[in-house]
Amino acid sequence: MTIAKARQTPRSCASDDSSFTVNRAANTALKPNLDSCLVIGISSRALFDLEEDNRIFENECVAVYRRYQRQHEQQILRPGTAFHVVRELLAVNQYASEGQRLVEVVIMSRNSPDTGVRIFHSIEHYDLDITRAAFAGGEGLDAYLDAFSVDLFLSRSEEDVQAAVNAGVAAAVLCQQPEHYEPIHDQVRIAFDGDAVLFSDESERIYQEQGLNAFTSHETLHRLDPLAEGPFAKLLKTIAWIQNNLPRQANPFRLALVTARSSPAHARVLYTLRHWGVDLDEAFFLGGISKDKVLKAFRAHLFFDDQDSHLCDASKVVPAAKVPYRQSSDVPYEEENISCVPSSDV
Repeated sequence: MTIAKARQTPRSCASDDSSFTVNRAANTALKPNLDSCLVIGISSRALFDLEEDNRIFENECVAVYRRYQRQHEQQILRPGTAFHVVRELLAVNQYASEGQRLVEVVIMSRNSPDTGVRIFHSIEHYDLDITRAAFAGGEGLDAYLDAFSVDLFLSRSEEDVQAAVNAGVAAAVLCQQPEHYEPIHDQVRIAFDGDAVLFSDESERIYQEQGLNAFTSHETLHRLDPLAEGPFAKLLKTIAWIQNNLPRQANPFRLALVTARSSPAHARVLYTLRHWGVDLDEAFFLGGISKDKVLKAFRAHLFFDDQDSHLCDASKVVPAAKVPYRQSSDVPYEEENISCVPSSDV
């Protein structure tokens, strides 16, 4: 299968030399175009469990933190919240044509380059096909998102994620990883909330400002009108395009919508997805009940939502991430629950 055809959303990373096979050893010889594949930017603390490191970073001076990193360079880091979804996303490259990549993962950290030694030591230990990184030495990361053509940025830092969202990049703050989570292998399972995540916050505003009855009436009246795109619409379309161009019998993606909407407000969502040309594998219209049991049954590698009220339960059973509103949005912020969403990163 060749996935180097022209299209509107990112495609496989094409190499300048098609004689190379995509594998870890050959990666340095490949020269992929990051504009033409799905690029995930991820902080080191999102990929690995660096909670103790972050505590030292916040409470001690830089010299103490750096010394700690050097003393523990050979200590393998435990997986973090996004580890499993990253591992499965990288495995999708086995379906790419020779000399091409479908997914690229870039480490993006405010750390100094010196501390990157420990990160890459753990990357090699887990045999993760990650070769690119940006260590900004204390500077913000948002300026480098475009440089690496990042489609999705995942971090434990609210500040870094907010800056990415304000820059127009799909981004989310990862919650603490759940205990006793058992990921499924050989498939990427991603679940999305609808309003203010896949779709715009237009309907969310009506619900928050005018109540449920006004929301239901509005959505019923406009059920045939496609919803405007939200911050994760492009990401969904990109993954769906890759999914539709891979063998159906062994497809590595399974995508789900898990929304608080119910009938009759569900109709506008389905018409919108049809308008986008996106055929989800599963959809759950829960009518306001808790999402955690559905997500646990779905065995999501990652769930995206904009509401703390949903994330606090969901994050206890599956890896979850909060999608913040763009600061120009009129939708009021929920009060943060620090047990679900952290405030800083390393």
